[in-house]
Amino acid sequence: MSTDNHHGAQLDFSADMSYGDYLALDAVLNAQHPRSPAHDEMLFIVQHQTSELWMKLMLHELRAAVDAIAGDALAPAFKMLARVSRIMEQLVHAWDVLATMTPPEYSAIRPYLGRSSGFQSWQYRCIEFMLGNKQAAMRKPHAHRPELLAQVEAAWRAPSLYDEALRLLARRGLAVPASHTERDWTQPYAASDAVEQAWLSVYRAPQRHWDLYQLGEELTDLEEAFRLWRFRHLSTVQRIIGDKHGTGGTSGVGYLRNMLDVVLFPEIWKLRTDL
Repeated sequence: MSTDNHHGAQLDFSADMSYGDYLALDAVLNAQHPRSPAHDEMLFIVQHQTSELWMKLMLHELRAAVDAIAGDALAPAFKMLARVSRIMEQLVHAWDVLATMTPPEYSAIRPYLGRSSGFQSWQYRCIEFMLGNKQAAMRKPHAHRPELLAQVEAAWRAPSLYDEALRLLARRGLAVPASHTERDWTQPYAASDAVEQAWLSVYRAPQRHWDLYQLGEELTDLEEAFRLWRFRHLSTVQRIIGDKHGTGGTSGVGYLRNMLDVVLFPEIWKLRTDL
């Protein structure tokens, strides 16, 4: 009697698509090319490549959520925004793995990184721009790649997630000023007392504005997750390189610490004091 027991699973894939074929694993698993002889460079590469894959999904969800809000389709937007927050949680925990790298281990690979640095990630820049942190100068690292610059420029010129949320509030009859519904989208967002009053109207009568109230909380969840991602990044970098300058020329920990002060949806946080 045969001892093989594969429960009916297909074992011959000479004529059919396999798991590895569907996921293009040959390309994915052969995309790691360490430049140093150090054992730990593989960790560094995989950490950043997987983060870029999660950011690809994040952009996919953010773009769809912005379109949904612009089209007054809040139910699917809520699901997409919740997914973005969960992706950020994955990225927070990814730093736990990189934090196992010690300063001597990183020092062994740092010379091989050249001037490359995470702040040059075009996907991360698109995420920052879509969340409203518009900094014109941050387009420059992509000027040598016109096809990537075009995507970064598109995110820079388009209304952010929060811009579309405010336009939705205005369409619902809330008193959002025109200065915040029709403006130069390339400029950084400036907080407004009038916008806070509009959000306060929502939060003071949640039953009347339930979907807008839920939108406010989805935005709160998203920004909180983003703050945790940024903080974990700062903590990991400080643990590994201390106060050294970053490979891309930034001040390293100082640059990351300044990023912690960026508030994406200021009125949603301020109303908690004034409510």
